[in-house]
Amino acid sequence: MADPLYDTQAGRLVAEPTPGDNAMALSVGELSGRLKRMVEGEFGHVRLRGEISGYKRATSGHLYLCLKDESAVIDGVMWKGSAGGLAFRPEDGVEVIATGRLTTYPGRSKYQIIIERMELAGAGALMALLEKLKAKLAGEGLFDADRKKPLPFLPRVIGVVTSPTGAVIRDILHRLEDRCPTHVIVWPVKVQGAGAAEEVAAAVRGFDALPAGGPIPRPDLVIVARGGGSIEDLWAFNEEPVVRAVAGCSIPIISAVGHETDTTLCDHAADLRAPTPTAAAEIAVPVLAELRLSLDAMANRTQRCARRYVERGREQLAALVRVMPTRDRLLGPQRQRLDDLGMRGDRALERRVARARGELTHAAGAIRPATLERRLEAARRRLADVGRLVDSLNPDRILERGYARVEAAAGGTVTTADAARAAGALNLRFRDGAVAVQVDGSAKPEAKPEAKVERSPRRAYPDKPEQPRLI
Repeated sequence: MADPLYDTQAGRLVAEPTPGDNAMALSVGELSGRLKRMVEGEFGHVRLRGEISGYKRATSGHLYLCLKDESAVIDGVMWKGSAGGLAFRPEDGVEVIATGRLTTYPGRSKYQIIIERMELAGAGALMALLEKLKAKLAGEGLFDADRKKPLPFLPRVIGVVTSPTGAVIRDILHRLEDRCPTHVIVWPVKVQGAGAAEEVAAAVRGFDALPAGGPIPRPDLVIVARGGGSIEDLWAFNEEPVVRAVAGCSIPIISAVGHETDTTLCDHAADLRAPTPTAAAEIAVPVLAELRLSLDAMANRTQRCARRYVERGREQLAALVRVMPTRDRLLGPQRQRLDDLGMRGDRALERRVARARGELTHAAGAIRPATLERRLEAARRRLADVGRLVDSLNPDRILERGYARVEAAAGGTVTTADAARAAGALNLRFRDGAVAVQVDGSAKPEAKPEAKVERSPRRAYPDKPEQPRLI
């Protein structure tokens, strides 16, 4: 039995050099390094045509995808710096031509292509991408007719999103000047190439964000315009950011991208598509001269209608006048009734005057001169009695009989001794004048019984009635 350590037919337990074998044992890393150098040296610049599969964008901005055809698949990586220059948005199922270099990824024992540039594989691939994106956006309702907004008849401010140096803006301004001069605000953007779609979308959103009444007038209408070109030149207006910005704008938008035969997704999302930028200016505003003619024609029609209305009114008034009754016919019964009432009033007044005269005559007959004289004499006597009573009650009449009235110096009649002492200064009023005196409060007069004063009996007047009392 052979020794297993040296038997070439049996598996060896310990690796030993074989006579005549110069192959050295390589590590996995060494082999991966040799393969990497070999692949990169042999395939340092390649162009691959294939269909994108498994596309994804990392948070770092790098793109990872696979390129495949009917028989094989190869992984691909596009770093962030190169991905920023893409002219289209990669999607699964799109056929592209990728330019780059092959390398290996030792961590997974894979080979892959580092893509430096990626382009669509011909117009067919571009149209396939366009149709796919169109179907996606149409499914979201961005192209629905009920989303379209009506254009203003005569916009005061028009915003234009286009290149500031191309012929498009000049054509639009000249056409607006010829038809109806309008305030135009231009938002300059790139209309093709890398970053064009982002600039156009930002311009549309910027116009929509302008506040009403702000320092920059808010447009009543926006025109997105570009001249003609190939589908690659117009591709920025097929990009999803532009389509979403146009569809979401609250300001009515006219899309005027390319020539009449050119169609972009921006045209479907806009409220109206114009075949050319010049046609967009013609659609945006009416012809001022035609507008003035229309206003003059409407003014003339208004005047004719007004005159016709007045003439018809006159005719109707004349017809009414012919059938209306005359003034005498309308007022005749009222006049006759008024005359009748006047005559009845005169007769009633005469009867009332005659009745009043009869009553006056009857009353005058009841009044006799003797009766009037007796009543008058009785009234005179009562008046004389009242006069004498008033005269007798006059406080100054008693002063003629030697009495005096005591008054305080400050005013008012003093009737008691206490009041006199309290007043201090008094005035003694006599018949012919007043004397001022001072009161000496030391002596107190003795109280004397009040003497009774007998009043003289009332004089009787046999021929006069009893005098009435005041109290």
